[in-house]
Amino acid sequence: MIENLRGLSETVNFKKDTGFRLYDNNEYEEYPDHWHTALEIIMPLKNTYTVTVESDPYTLEVGDILIISSGVIHSMAPIEGERIIFQPDYHLLHQIHEADAVLTILSPVRLITPKTDPDIYDELRNLIMDIKEEYFGTNFLSEAVIYGKMLNFFVLIGRKYYGNPTSFDATRNKQKEYMEKFMSICNYINEHCTDNLTLEETARMAGFSKFHFTRLFKQFSGLSFYKYVNKKRIERAEQLLINPSISVTEVALQSGFSSLSAFIRMFKLMKGCTPTEFRDLYTR
Repeated sequence: MIENLRGLSETVNFKKDTGFRLYDNNEYEEYPDHWHTALEIIMPLKNTYTVTVESDPYTLEVGDILIISSGVIHSMAPIEGERIIFQPDYHLLHQIHEADAVLTILSPVRLITPKTDPDIYDELRNLIMDIKEEYFGTNFLSEAVIYGKMLNFFVLIGRKYYGNPTSFDATRNKQKEYMEKFMSICNYINEHCTDNLTLEETARMAGFSKFHFTRLFKQFSGLSFYKYVNKKRIERAEQLLINPSISVTEVALQSGFSSLSAFIRMFKLMKGCTPTEFRDLYTR
């Protein structure tokens, strides 16, 4: 299945003139540690399937859905069976602000099962099966249909975990107002995470007191303000570290950190390794 592997880096061969690749995979083959810029969605159809993501093993039962974020090291053990492996181009979703926010909460990996997400699981599974049918079919405008179903897939997840109006402790009208406002705030943070963002200034920009903003932001995103900002900065740093010509110090500055020591400390806290160790993994 891995067609172009250089060190740990895989170049995904998307279907001609599209931004996605899908495998109806039944190979008894081990896939070693690798990463790619594409997202990866895995769903077993026959037999279990074990996927290791950043050293953590996930044993998938038939129908379980595993979403692996862009740039995350993972591997698959050899086993008999069949599974769908769908790889959409990360940049297709990254260009859509709301979708980019959803990708943040999915990072680095998200497992969806009938038990963990009974309210959306059936729809998600059906969407993957529909994408598979369109991918291998000959229907007119199948590419557009796949894009639409892929977006619907992430909309379902986003509405459950991110930006759900009912997550706010407020009246119905205020819930809608807060949802729109905090989606805009998160989009702003995503675009300006390397700037010197502060809780006080961002709260003032949103029109809330610091304490009210802190509570509402956590209700909306599931993360504290500074944890969300640092998560976006570390994501930026990961992309820069893949380029060996950029020094770690320069990566720290370009990612919005005021000092190298602060960057190394936060990177190790969030990724479990130093920036240099991360770079060695991805560039060897």
